[in-house]
Amino acid sequence: MTETSNTSCSNITEFTLSGIPSLENYHFWFGFLIAVMYVVAVLGNSTVLYIIKVDQELHEPMYIFLFLLASVELLMATTVMPQMLGVFWFHQQQITFNLCLTQMFFIHFLSALESGVLVAMAVDRYVAICHPLRYSSILTYRNIAKISLVIIVRGAAGMTPLPLLIKRLSVFQRNTLTHSYCLHQEVMKLACVDIKVNVIYGLFIILYTMGIDAVFISISYLLIIKTVVCLLAEASLKAISTCAAHICIVLVYYIPLIGLSVVHRYPNVSVPNLHILFGNIYLLLPPVINPLIYGFKTKQIRNRLSKLLSKLISRSKTS
Repeated sequence: MTETSNTSCSNITEFTLSGIPSLENYHFWFGFLIAVMYVVAVLGNSTVLYIIKVDQELHEPMYIFLFLLASVELLMATTVMPQMLGVFWFHQQQITFNLCLTQMFFIHFLSALESGVLVAMAVDRYVAICHPLRYSSILTYRNIAKISLVIIVRGAAGMTPLPLLIKRLSVFQRNTLTHSYCLHQEVMKLACVDIKVNVIYGLFIILYTMGIDAVFISISYLLIIKTVVCLLAEASLKAISTCAAHICIVLVYYIPLIGLSVVHRYPNVSVPNLHILFGNIYLLLPPVINPLIYGFKTKQIRNRLSKLLSKLISRSKTS
């Protein structure tokens, strides 16, 4: 490992990941919490994937997009949480330069995928509520496949330049990261050379993905609200209930994202470890809580889960 002082610059071969500074005595318990969250994320998202796959009645646009979301969440949890466990439990704080860039790409790529899927789910709810008679003709399997392909290509095309832009930064003033994983906005700040291109592209890609997506989601719900207002009370409540789970997931995704963006742009904020807190919430919370939200809020998945658990219990009693 090559590490330099704050006044000198050099090439580095690896970065040092941090846990939570000044709370090292509690790293075991933070690791325990992350381990529990990882188990919940894997079990929750895997259960959603299994239920949607085996139940033919759930092969509808809404659940296909939920299948994509659960897949993204499962990949995100696996990309981040095992690395964090290594830092908190086993003091495996070193990560090679190239592996850091690889993790950086997948974190930002999967974040872009999640944002795109949330837009697709908002469009699904808009079509279902505002154009119910045309729902099956608009959201065909062919169109769903096209939407999914656009989401993947957009994410890959937008996020691939991020590690390449870091690669061009030849020298760094230090190699210690404040997070337990690699983010573009943090790694670039360690460089000794001009990072104006990184800053501009980082801002552009945030606006190009999450910014535009937030606008489309907002427009979708404004149109939904406009339609719901014209419906009868019972129909309005039913329409709102179909959107409740998606609204919760949007809030879980965007509130920590906005908080993380703000604290990274104001690094001198007086609250210690605030950026670490927002960073961990942004990456760790959605994979854990999203399957729970859909499990409680979506009647079809809740019923299928109850039947699945009943079968498992009956098998265990007979064996």
